[in-house]
Amino acid sequence: MIDWPGLTLDENAEVFYYFSMNTDELRSKYIEFFISKAHAQIQGKSLLPDNDPTVLFTTAGMHPLVPYLLGEEHPAGKRLVDYQKCIRTGDIDSVGDASHLTFFEMLGNWSLGDYFKEGAIEMSFEFLTSPQWLGIPLEKLGITVFEGDQTVPRDEESAVVWRRLGIPADRISYRPRSDNWWGPAGTTGPCGPDSEMFIDMGKEPCGPDCAPGCSCGKWLEIWNDVFMQYNKTAEGVYEPLARICVDTGMGIERTVTILNNKKSVYDTEIFTPIIGAVEKAAAYTYGVDPEKDRSVRIISDHVRAATFVLGDPKAVSPSNVGAGYVLRRLIRRAVRHGRKLGIAGLVLSPLARVIIDQLKGPYPELVENQGYIIAELDKEEGKFLETLQKGEHEFEKLLPSLLKDPRKTMSGRLAFKLYDTYGFPLELTQELAAEQGFTINRAEFDEAFKKHQELSRSGGEQIFKGGLGDQGEMAVKYHTATHLLHKALRMVLGDHVAQKGSNITAERMRFDFSHSAPLGADELERVQAIVNEQIRRDLPVTMAMMSLDDAKASGAIALFGEKYEFQVKVYTIGDFSKEVCGGPHVEHTGAMGAFKIQKEQSSSAGVRRIRAVLE
Repeated sequence: MIDWPGLTLDENAEVFYYFSMNTDELRSKYIEFFISKAHAQIQGKSLLPDNDPTVLFTTAGMHPLVPYLLGEEHPAGKRLVDYQKCIRTGDIDSVGDASHLTFFEMLGNWSLGDYFKEGAIEMSFEFLTSPQWLGIPLEKLGITVFEGDQTVPRDEESAVVWRRLGIPADRISYRPRSDNWWGPAGTTGPCGPDSEMFIDMGKEPCGPDCAPGCSCGKWLEIWNDVFMQYNKTAEGVYEPLARICVDTGMGIERTVTILNNKKSVYDTEIFTPIIGAVEKAAAYTYGVDPEKDRSVRIISDHVRAATFVLGDPKAVSPSNVGAGYVLRRLIRRAVRHGRKLGIAGLVLSPLARVIIDQLKGPYPELVENQGYIIAELDKEEGKFLETLQKGEHEFEKLLPSLLKDPRKTMSGRLAFKLYDTYGFPLELTQELAAEQGFTINRAEFDEAFKKHQELSRSGGEQIFKGGLGDQGEMAVKYHTATHLLHKALRMVLGDHVAQKGSNITAERMRFDFSHSAPLGADELERVQAIVNEQIRRDLPVTMAMMSLDDAKASGAIALFGEKYEFQVKVYTIGDFSKEVCGGPHVEHTGAMGAFKIQKEQSSSAGVRRIRAVLE
């Protein structure tokens, strides 16, 4: 349906823009426009979503808004606008071409039971075409709408609005569910058709059926309006939702590329400072050698993504699991390509400083966490350079027996062992093998790697339900239990304890918190006893709306490195706990069941993790 990160334009694409625009101007104009339309600006959220086990990272601008799209009242009201940092890693191996990105920014506006198709489309049209805003000529705009199927009718309502605004019928394309539908695939929940906006890039049509939505390169998507108007039941019936919502998304990098008529996102002012720093370090001029250009793009993208992950208020450190594994892979892939360019010494932290300076305005957390970003990049880069040396040594030890094989083929399983045990990249093993005149059994390597692959892809394109992994009874109980556990840990260990993340399913909860040492058996028993005492007391759970300053003054606990709206929800559990939180929660603690800690362990440097169940 939508593939925002990056794009490449046809080399013969004509200049069409009304005026060029950089990222700061686009971000500012988008927010200004929707504020003028009575939207409240809200803050973008963390790259590391809480309580959603289906994804490792925030993968779309709407991800943090899902609980409100599902029915919760948002503190800022019914009309919202923001910009959101996102990461998608499903195509990490494709980064290096002229279009794919790992980190990207999304602009979004939302209606939570307020305006619907007509209002959303009219505002989208005005922002795209008005000379005051983007100024894209009307004749360059093409539209797609949902064509309908046996379960849901054609979205003629959206088509009528577009025609009224001046889009000719031959530039309104009716597309199938695979192109113009948002919603849970094979599951239940809110869903609906979408209407996508495309720019005609001036390329000749690929055939008589070429229309907006065609993938030949003539039409490039710039914006997407999603109309959530149905609820898919367990029986597969699409029932009208009581509260219909609008969710929109516009990719900053893609839009800036289009507005400035650049052939690639890497040619825009987003990447030119980073690429310039890589050129200087490598003593290489970008654009001369396609293979070296690929390495430059990989380094630029991956350091940018790693800088944002490390600079996040909920930052993880490089590790071998989950988001930490993806971060480690990004860093090590960048180091590997720096080595291919002949860069000596540490290369990543100087590039991170360029990125921090470039984006410190919209993302001040990068400056606040600069020391941690630089230290972690230097540490991981140094460790990986040692890994490369060890891997090369191990390869040299294998070489005598490999050279005796008349087939001149190295086992793929052996190559994977070098990768899995020593972190030694396959492409480097292939290079070393080629120098000795033999190849690697790639099919065997791929088979061994397949089981390992899920770790790197689990942060990519997945359908999420948002907020909690689900909104079911047990997940809500576990979410409430995180509040009790947080307070109990502070009582036993001290006020330095702060929540660093949580992961909740209907079967269990994981809770990460700041603490430097393992908990002793007596400490775990005390924490568990305190939580169960509050459950036995059957405390009421209440919610109040207040300003963030008032919430702090009232003693409410919050992750104050995180960004919050001016108005926040404060949940109070009897006389025991008070936290800033989006919810949902049980009404009384007595409904939760017995709390039992199953395991306590290290999560990352200075962060511990508790796994617990409700019985």
